[in-house]
Amino acid sequence: MSSHVSLNKNGQINIVLHERENLVIENNEQFTNSNDPFKRIDREFSSFIGMNRLKETVREIYANIEINQRREQVGLKTQNQVLHMLFKGNPGTGKTTVARKLADLFYDMNVLSKGHFIEAERADLVGEYIGHTAQKTRELIEKAMGGVLFVDEAYSLARGGEKDFGKEAIDTLVKHMEDKHGDFILILAGYPNEMDHFLSLNPGLASRFPIVMDFEDYSVEQLIQIANQMALEREYQLTKDAEAKLRDYLVRKKQKYHDRNFSNARFIRNTIEKSIRKHAVRLIKKNSYTTEELMLITKNDLTFK
Repeated sequence: MSSHVSLNKNGQINIVLHERENLVIENNEQFTNSNDPFKRIDREFSSFIGMNRLKETVREIYANIEINQRREQVGLKTQNQVLHMLFKGNPGTGKTTVARKLADLFYDMNVLSKGHFIEAERADLVGEYIGHTAQKTRELIEKAMGGVLFVDEAYSLARGGEKDFGKEAIDTLVKHMEDKHGDFILILAGYPNEMDHFLSLNPGLASRFPIVMDFEDYSVEQLIQIANQMALEREYQLTKDAEAKLRDYLVRKKQKYHDRNFSNARFIRNTIEKSIRKHAVRLIKKNSYTTEELMLITKNDLTFK
């Protein structure tokens, strides 16, 4: 229902109410079905271990997009979402992988016109003389139009102090975030402590990122799940002894490193790939081998140095 307010000749206020046509709006069939509107999104993130808060945030973004479209169809006010994000987490917690997935997903949702992904670091933004940084940063933003610009270790932009050209890169990013927030999504990522310090040095910067995602370290059991998942994707399988050996090593590793020095899923990926090479060396020395042997990674194939 809408209303129109006017003054009559006596100065009294007249409020005229207009009934809206009660339309039935269908959901986007590409993503939804009659039973579960989030089925497509859940499927896209089904291979991601943990990350429940992230998945819930993506659901919220999608739901808001869909309902805004329905509101627009019946003449109600809509509000564009600002989707610039901050990712805070230690190495190997999935920040880059998630950013790539979001670029694809937001393209499918028609949030982004191209859906491409550009990964950058300090050297891609900061120039060598006055004015060079702003030019480099603007050019990078232009390339990112219609997609996602992902700046890893973003806190490095503020490391050089007031006279460092990194501040110029930050100022340029902030300006274009405001001017072109509907044309690209900026994601700044880095270690938690450094990102918090970075934001404290730039008053007002944090408020420009309505979505802040904390990427927690994986638990030992989650890392075992990731290891089995990575092996399965390559059509390998860890034996029970191999899994036990990996679990024991992870427990000791996580007890030793309570900070960012432990690289989480990145360590698992490197371990699986190295074990596959060890597995190949072991088998090639044999005259024959079964299909099962071609698939099984044993504890002797696992090395951690």
